[in-house]
This record gives sequence, C-alpha cells and structure tokens, in this order.
Amino acid sequence: LLEKMADVSLKEAALIVGVVAACYWNSLFCGFVFDDVSAILDNKDLHPSTPLKNLFQNDFWGTPMSEERSHKSYRPLTVLTFRLNYLFSELNAVSYHFLNLVFHVVVCVVFLKVCKLFLDNRSSVVASLLFAVHPIHTEAVTGVVGRAELLSSIFFLAAFLSYTKSKGPHNTIVWTPIALTVFLVAVATLCKEQGITVVGICCVYEVFIAQGYTLPVLLDTAVQILRGKGSIPFSMLQTLLKLIVLMFSTLLLVVVRVQVIQSQLPVFTRFDNPAAVSPSPARQLTFNYLLPVNAWLLLNPSELCCDWTMGTIPLVESLLDVRNVATLTFFCFLGSLIVFSLRYPGDSSKTVLMALCLIVLPFIPASNLFFPVGFVVAERVLYVPSMGFCILVAHGWKKLSNKSALRKISWVCLAAVLFTHALKTLHRNWDWESEYTLFMSALKVNKNNAKLWNNVGHALENEKNFERALQFFIQATQVQPDDIGAHMNVGRTYKNLNKTKEAEESYLIAKSLMPQIIPGKKYAARVAPNHLNVYINLANLIRANESRLEEADQLYRQAISMRPDFKQAYISRGELLLKMNKPLKAKEAYLRALELDRTNADLWYNLAIVYIELKDSAEALKNFNQALEFNPTHKLALFNSALLMQESGDARLRPEAKQRLLHYVKEEPQDANGYFNLGMLAMDDKKDMEAEAWMKKAIRLQPNFRSALFNLALLYSQTAKELMALPVLEDLLRYYPDHTKGLILKGDILMNQKKDIVGAKMCFKKILELDPNNVQGKHNLCVVYFEERDLIKAEKCLVETLALAPHEEYIQRHLNIVRSKIASLSATEQSPLPADGTATAAVEEKKSSFQNLKEVKNEQKTTQTTADNNKGHSKNKKRTEKTNMDKETTKKSTKEIKDIEKKRVAALKRLEEIERILNGE
Repeated sequence: LLEKMADVSLKEAALIVGVVAACYWNSLFCGFVFDDVSAILDNKDLHPSTPLKNLFQNDFWGTPMSEERSHKSYRPLTVLTFRLNYLFSELNAVSYHFLNLVFHVVVCVVFLKVCKLFLDNRSSVVASLLFAVHPIHTEAVTGVVGRAELLSSIFFLAAFLSYTKSKGPHNTIVWTPIALTVFLVAVATLCKEQGITVVGICCVYEVFIAQGYTLPVLLDTAVQILRGKGSIPFSMLQTLLKLIVLMFSTLLLVVVRVQVIQSQLPVFTRFDNPAAVSPSPARQLTFNYLLPVNAWLLLNPSELCCDWTMGTIPLVESLLDVRNVATLTFFCFLGSLIVFSLRYPGDSSKTVLMALCLIVLPFIPASNLFFPVGFVVAERVLYVPSMGFCILVAHGWKKLSNKSALRKISWVCLAAVLFTHALKTLHRNWDWESEYTLFMSALKVNKNNAKLWNNVGHALENEKNFERALQFFIQATQVQPDDIGAHMNVGRTYKNLNKTKEAEESYLIAKSLMPQIIPGKKYAARVAPNHLNVYINLANLIRANESRLEEADQLYRQAISMRPDFKQAYISRGELLLKMNKPLKAKEAYLRALELDRTNADLWYNLAIVYIELKDSAEALKNFNQALEFNPTHKLALFNSALLMQESGDARLRPEAKQRLLHYVKEEPQDANGYFNLGMLAMDDKKDMEAEAWMKKAIRLQPNFRSALFNLALLYSQTAKELMALPVLEDLLRYYPDHTKGLILKGDILMNQKKDIVGAKMCFKKILELDPNNVQGKHNLCVVYFEERDLIKAEKCLVETLALAPHEEYIQRHLNIVRSKIASLSATEQSPLPADGTATAAVEEKKSSFQNLKEVKNEQKTTQTTADNNKGHSKNKKRTEKTNMDKETTKKSTKEIKDIEKKRVAALKRLEEIERILNGE
C-alpha cells in the first residue's frame, strides 16, 4: 500500500488528514444509533465468546444466513473489525467512530492516488478534498455501520490500482497484479457486496484507457472481422484474455455469493421499497426517477435524511407526472457524457469515462436493476459513486480555471463549495448524536415517512416517556394507515401505560392487516418475520386473563402455522403451556425451538424450568448447565441452578453452588438475593461468621428482606447470641408484624434468655390472633402460663393444644407434667415448684426444632423463562426492536413462572411445618 501511495506527498496526505479531522471530530461524541443498534449492540458475533466461524455463517446483523429473516448482507470482514473494537473497548462508541474516521482518511488518500491517474496534481487534490468534505458521506462515516462502505472502498480502490500495473512493456501481460486484483476484489466483496463492481471498472479501463480504443475503432474492427477482411489483432487477443480471466473470477465470486445466501433473496415489505411491488409502469417510472434524485443529493446535499423508505418519495404512476422531466433530463445529460467519453480520443474523454464508471457501476447493486433492494434511497450507497462525481467536478473546475477570465471566480466558487460542504458535514454529524436527534432531523426533511415517526417514538419510549411516544406512534398510523408495525407500536405503548383495552384494539387492527389464512390451504405467502410478532404481542396481552388462555394459545399456533420456523412463537407458547399446567406440551414446544436454535442459552434455561415443574431436578440441572455452556454469564441460569443445587441437600454440590452464586453477585452486585443464598449455603456448611457477613450484606441492600432478617436472627440464636437476634427480630416484625416464625423466635428468646414472661406472652398471643390453630404458638403460650404458676390455665391450654395435634407426644408429656404438679399441690398444699420440668423440656426440644426453622424463600426473585432476542435486545438495551418486537416479551419476568417458583417455595415451607411439628417443642 505504501508503494501504491508513493506519488502522494506527505503534505497532501497531511492536508487530507487535517481536513477530515476538522469535519468529523464531533462524530467521536455520537453514540450508537439506527442500524448501529442491530449491528453492534444486539450482535452476539462481536462477543469474544462467540466462535469466529459464526462471522462467516451469519449475516451483517448476526442472523444465520440460512434463516429467512436474514437480510442476506454477507460482510464478515466488516463484522470482524467491529469485533476487534469490542475486544479493546467493548461498547464504547468513541473507539468505533474513531476507527471509521481513520478509514475515511485512508479512502481519501488512496482516492487521491487514483485521481492522479486521470487528473493533474492540483485537480486531483481538489477532487480528493471535495470527497473528504462531502456531506453525503456523514451516514457512511458517522454511522458506525457505514464502515462496510469505508472498508469495501479501500480494497475497491486498491484492486483498481493493482490492475493498472498489469500492462507490461510492449503491451505484455503481468499476471501478478491481476492475481492481486482478484484477491482484493474478493476482500472488498467480503466487506460489502458492491466491491465486486470494481471488476467492471477494470474492464473499461483495460479497453478504453490502457489499450486506447474508442467505440468507433472497436466497431470498425468488429465489422472488418465479420466481413472476413481482417483478423483479431494480437493486442486485442491479449486484452480479451485479461478480460476473460477477470470475468471468470467475477463469475466464481458471484456463484459463491449465491451459495452463501442459499439462492434466497431477503424478505422486504412493501413499506421498505414501495415501487418494487408496484405494477407497471409505476415501478419502472419510479425506479428511473430515483436516479436523478440520487444525482441531486450529490449535487445539492442540503436536505439529508437517514431513512428514505415508505412514503418519502411518492410513486411516479403516470407518464404525465412532471417528475418525468427530471428523469428525461438526467438521461439526456448522462447519455451525452457517455457518447463524448466513448466516441472521442484524448485525456478529457478518458477522465470523463472513468468518472462515469465510478458513478454508474458501483451504484448498479442499489439501482433495483437486477433485484429489489430494501430501501428507496440510501445516502451511504453513494459513497463510492461520489468519487466519480468528485472527479467530474474537479475536471470541470480545471477547464474553467485554465481560462484566464474565469480563473478567479473558479477559485472563489471552489473555496465556497469546500467551506459550505465542510460546515454542512460538521453540522450534520450532530444529528447522529442520538436516535432522537437523528430522527427528528429526518422529520424536518420528510414528514410523510411513517418509519421516522415510529423511530422518534422508539427513542422516547427508551427514555420511558410513553405518553409522548404514543403521540408519535399514532401519527405514524395516520401517515401510513396500513403500517402493521405502527399499530403494534401503539398497542405496546398502551400496554406500557396499563391501557389494556386500547392496546388490544391496536393489536387487532394490526392483525387484520396481516394476510389471512385460508382454511384447508397451505399458507405460502412470504411474510416479514417482524410482522408475525403481532400474534405474539396480542397473545401475551390477553393471556393475563385466566379465562382467555386457550385464545392466546390459538394465536401462538396461528403464528407457527404461518412460519413453522418462528422460534419466538414456540418460546412464548411454552410459557403459556406452563401457565396452563401442561408441562409436557411446554416441553415439546421448547424442544421444537431448540431444533431451530440449539445454541440459544435462554431456551435451555426455559427447558430447565419445565423440568422443575415436572419434579425432575436432575434433568433441570443438566439443562441449566447446558445454558451456562452457551452463555457462562446467563444470570438466571447461574442463580437458579445454584438454588437447585442448594435445595438438593447434596453436600458435594455446595462448592459449585457457591461458585455460581459468587459469579451471579459479580454480574448483579445490587441483587440482595445472591448474598442471601450465599449466607444460606454458609449456614448449611456451619460457617457461621461467613453466613452472618452475607446476610448483613443482603440486608444492607434490602433493609426489608424478610428471609434474610429472620435467618440472621435464627443464626444468632443457634450460636448462643440470642440477645443479638432481638434487634434483628424487631426490624423483621416492624416490616412484617404477622411473621409467625419471627414471633415464635422472639417469644422464646424473651422467655428463656431475658426472662421477660410478659413480652413472650404478647408474642404468642399475637400468633394465635393470626392463626388460632398454630400448634407451636399455642404450646408456647401454655408454657408461659406454667411459668406464671397458673397451672389450671396451663392444663386447659395444653388440652386444647393436644386437640389440635393429638399425635404429638411432647404435648401429652407436658400435659402429664402439669397434671402431676396440680395433683402434687393438691395433696401436699405445697408452693408451686420451679418450672424446671416443662420449661427445660421446651428449651431442649427448641434446639432441635430450630434446625427446621430456616426460611428458604428468596424474596423478590423471579425464576422466569426468558424470551429470545433477534436484533434484538435485547437487551437492548436495545433496542430492541423498533417496529418489530413487543419489548415486554423479552425484558420482563413472566407471571406464570413466578407461580411455579411460588409453588416450589410453598412446598418447602409446608415440609418445614411438618418437620417442625414433629420435632418442635
């Protein structure tokens, strides 16, 4: 590369670097916006844990190329540079923008080298500077996903420069530059698909520049050969050989590319490119009109917009449409330039020809000529075509400046153009600061694009400004009444505002706009995958009503019937089937989803939850482990697998459970449940000081943590620190006055340690107010009566307690002691003896009872199934899903899985009650 740029002086390179830095310094302060969210924030291929081979199996957005929802944009080398950014700075946007800026500088310098092949030195610098500051490039440079254009352009220009060295002395062929050209074309294509078009530019260069042919000469030679009056010249044969090698290599690249996309074109909706689904002649007229629209953006980049889809440019439906004049004018001008460049020899015609090649050939993939694309106009695809435009402008400027009468005005105009373009670029960069600023700037240019209204709504929604977001979503439905995504957005926002009736109405409108299934016939229409989420969102909404679960299930099945590979439908249906107490069917749903995506950690986690419901702890643990194998930081899998290990009672599993909980609290340092369960594990291992430290940390994070407060008090009582337990119990009972276990423990400590009979009596009476049939509370109140030497009342109390638990031997034994005391007093009229018998027995049995008094409930922790993210996310954090995903399906815990956890906890609590009755006082 250094050798290629040998003709570029250090001063010229420094000038370009300075100009680019002056125009784009503020891009470093921009975040991830628009398509950056899907390509960077939601793309798992950037993570070091993802195998590198995935980059060559997935599209630009991290979706497997085999899936229909894939955009089929295969750019693994560009994704690799994103991955390198992530490796050094994770999701720090500054590093991504800085690397884009560097790549733009490289493109400008290499472009200067190319310009010098066709222009003089001064004009070449002018062309390069105009290219460096042109505002049309802000989308490619300031938008992080525009890196595909930058990288592809570097190798595109390098491939062309390499090919220019393929002509040796005496018109011989030098094969090494040609081989390097083929390699660089392949690399450029792996950065972005348009890289392959440089082959066409090399062919034109070879015929009209390197060999010096003009169109009349070629036609004359062809006529002579056809008439048999001459043979093909040797130089022409050499040219044909070089062209055949180039074309064959290109054909090979095309075949490989078709294989990569598995001969499937991406699915685009009619909103992405309305003209593509329009009838003739509207389709042809509109596609032709888009060419002068793109040319005008290069000529006058005053009104730029990040999204030109939907109704931005109305269809040209009639030959009488006045816009056809612009189309005709454009083709007349283009035709005249083509005729001039091909017909006449000379440097000027050669310069114009190469400029036209740079404008036209790289634009062909975006022109809808061979296949429909997913946009109407995209400013970033003009990055390479603008090179040809800049060469044309510089060439024209040179012609003007060479005329003495126009020299000064030409310099003034050049300075004005460069200055205004630089200012526009600098100002335009600020539009990319955030999604809100970007889409609001777009709405100033175009108010007829529903997608822009939707995206402003999404930006406000991410800021939890639902009321204002709703206004923009509703405006989107008014601009484009048949936009399914807009109605889905309205429904989701109503749901966020707890207006379920309005939400359902909006979802039903969206559903009515979907293609309808004809009973008995196979559904064959290709539907945009994101639109199918209307069934998921509507089902998720109505299943909150217990009487409409079957209706929700029908919606999930309808989505699956439309797309059997719709993974999210299986996931959501699995959650619903668990709620309907159909775990076996839920298991089937998750297994089907796993067939579609075996590396999805969330699916393995969900399946583990099903096995918990099926009471198969061993299989549940296997699935938790599988989830952690694919995602070692899966927080819910870490937490719940540790709980499962802890609850198994197997001491061999405790070390691993502890490690997972430690990993969990590292990921979620503000979640008190992690520290609480570490404390419970330490209690099981008799590590009292460690358990105390963990419990205290949990309580610091969550002062009203019921289970942590009680178990810390219990820990103190088990380690002869009963008086330290009292303040903890006071806090517990302040938050939860009806905490029976806390009242029992407090009463025991007051009676046996502080000898506060009155305080203990109040505790036990409070228990009986809450639960008159509480055996333990009733029994302990009997002991209080005995301590107060009211033997008659104690006897009556014990009789009532025995009636509640007739099989409890210790109650009968204590009753016998009391009756013995009464009989002894009656016989001897002696004073009441010290209450050593009953009280001592109670204290002894309390010790064993405490072993079964632990609370194992994890407060405020949801054992939930997690839904899958496509562009996802999630997280996202993201954003995720713009018009195509109901966010709560992936971000919130599900009520039905909470119910599973409650059942499990309730079962454990019942077991404690039984053990406590068997072993209690």
